This record gives sequence, C-alpha cells and structure tokens, in this order.
Amino acid sequence: MTVSGADRADLLAIARRYAASPARWPVRPRFDPLDRWYARLAERPDHEAWLLTWLPGQGTELHDHGGSAGAFVVLAGTIVEETVRGGALVGAELATGAGRRFGAHHIHRVANRGTDPAISLHVYAPALRSMTRYRLDAGVLRVAEVARAGVAW
Repeated sequence: MTVSGADRADLLAIARRYAASPARWPVRPRFDPLDRWYARLAERPDHEAWLLTWLPGQGTELHDHGGSAGAFVVLAGTIVEETVRGGALVGAELATGAGRRFGAHHIHRVANRGTDPAISLHVYAPALRSMTRYRLDAGVLRVAEVARAGVAW
C-alpha cells in the first residue's frame, strides 16, 4: 500500500485505508480459542500494520509500544480500551467502525468484554521493536516485563 504525504502522519487514516482493502491482506482473520490471534499485514519504512482478533474475554495486559505511536480501527464487534488516569483504569468502548490514535508514550490495555468476536487493525510508526508490560499496583504503574520483537512476537 502506498501512503500519501498527507496520510503519512495520520496513522488512523492509514489504518482505515488498510481496513478498506481486505482483499489485499496477505492473511485472513482467524480466531484462536486460547489467546487473541494477530498477524502482521505489512511492514513499510514508515509504519507497520497488524490484524488482531479477539474472542469474548480475550485481551492484553497494560502495555506501551516501545516509543512507537499508533492507531487502531475496530472492524467487527466491540473492544474496550483502558488507560490509567489518576492511578485508576478508565475504559472506553469502541464499536465497529470506531478508531483511536495514540502517541508514542501511550499505555493501555485492550480487551473484548462483549459476547461477540471482534476484529481490529492496528498501525504503528515506527515499527514495533519492543513493548513494555505494566502492572497497576496501588495506583502506581510498575514495569512487569519488556518484550522484544522477534522474541516475544
């Protein structure tokens, strides 16, 4: 996929462009009953795109994106994104068609808390090289693990 100069800085626009062209994806969405499924759709010099599926109850731990900014769009179902504010988790529900941009220092967790499967498409710039997982301990974020690309995923 070619990204125009106008879209280069708008990762949500890039995510929506990938979402609009499922025939060009190198993989089809799959669902894994044990854990959320994910596959890289593209890696370009200025970004990468991932497709994720979420069965009810599946989600991530609190994490960042190792200094990469990002965006995601919900293609099917509903997911909940939780961020930490004032030492507590605050959630936002995102239904089919909703999208979200975030900066390079964003920490969140994402989950399917609904009853139907969900699919989302994520774009990161630059490409993910690490992700730090956190735990919220009495209102304080603490590093639980630093995962590296090529090792953890």
